[in-house]
Amino acid sequence: MVALTPISRKPVSFYVPVAAAAGAVAGLFVGTANGSGFLGIIIGAITMAALAFLLTQIIKNEKIGRWGTVIAFAIIGFFMAGIPAMLIGAAFGWFFGWFSFWLYEGRYRSKIEPYLTPAQVLWHFTFRVICGSIFIFLITPILVIMPLSFNAENFFTFTPEMLSFDPDGYSLKHYRDFFTSSDWQGAVWNSIKIAPAATFLSVSFGTLAAIGLSQPHVPFRRAIMAILISPMIVPLIISAAGMYFFYSRVGLQGTYVGVVLAHAALGIPFVIITVTATLVGFDRSLTRAAANMGANPVTTFFRVQMPLILPGVISGGLFAFITSFDEVVVVLFVGSAGQKTLPWQMFIGLREQISPTILAVATMLVGISICLLTVVELLRRRSERLRGMSPG
Repeated sequence: MVALTPISRKPVSFYVPVAAAAGAVAGLFVGTANGSGFLGIIIGAITMAALAFLLTQIIKNEKIGRWGTVIAFAIIGFFMAGIPAMLIGAAFGWFFGWFSFWLYEGRYRSKIEPYLTPAQVLWHFTFRVICGSIFIFLITPILVIMPLSFNAENFFTFTPEMLSFDPDGYSLKHYRDFFTSSDWQGAVWNSIKIAPAATFLSVSFGTLAAIGLSQPHVPFRRAIMAILISPMIVPLIISAAGMYFFYSRVGLQGTYVGVVLAHAALGIPFVIITVTATLVGFDRSLTRAAANMGANPVTTFFRVQMPLILPGVISGGLFAFITSFDEVVVVLFVGSAGQKTLPWQMFIGLREQISPTILAVATMLVGISICLLTVVELLRRRSERLRGMSPG
């Protein structure tokens, strides 16, 4: 259990410069948005240093100081750029009001080991800031498209009405276009017909391959594993070109079966990896005990082994489904107009029509992906509990 260290107030020479550094980072973004990042850094650093000193040395009441900072920053933001800036300013005010007292009272040490040196404490929080920055860098492009999908105009940018939160600037027209367009609905049904079939093949072959390769007596296991997961490593354009020339020779190019087999080949590596990871903690004495009780290999697999590795199998299947549902390069090579999938239709919408309906489709796909990844995480935790790797 982590010991809680008593709160000790820090000197001004410590927390004011740290607050100034945080203000400089915030000022960089605000200043860049207004045309001068360098000026934003200077103003942000000076403002946050003065704010930290004012809150802790003059006001001294955290509740009053934080709410006052929120109101002040919200008012400044409103006069700078309207309601959106007001909301951002309020968020900044809340954070820096809390941050100043968090540093001043030494609360940053309350939930970490008391024996850590100042350098270790610095790295502890620096590491978290780096991880948070990477997360924001990755997630921001996805978050931007969501409000754009409600744009009342046929633009890929925020209109003045949207930025001012005018209800007339928002509409569900792009979602209506998606549900009423024969092209989009046909692409959805093609994806629904292809992805489950490809997932079924990926799960079947991938699970059997993972179980076989987990046996210590199988020769050349590493070489076979490298070959089976090569679709994840080889550039997709090379795999697609190879499939195109192979399928055209055997008569599968431009057919439903060809697209399903191609997507299954892309999904098998995900199943192999997840099932292999699940088999790491599998107790093989259970299968030997079942054999001693008279169970044949098929019965042993479905009654003993499969229930324990099922979370890994389902996780691999979900990844295979996402891979198939979201794939566009291979289907462009091996598919035909009759197998036009949803990603293919989105690619056409970007290349030929510049249709904002793509934003609505992308938003729905993000929602579906979040749901599937949530299921994967729940299954991962369940698998760890079944294997005794985490508390129940």
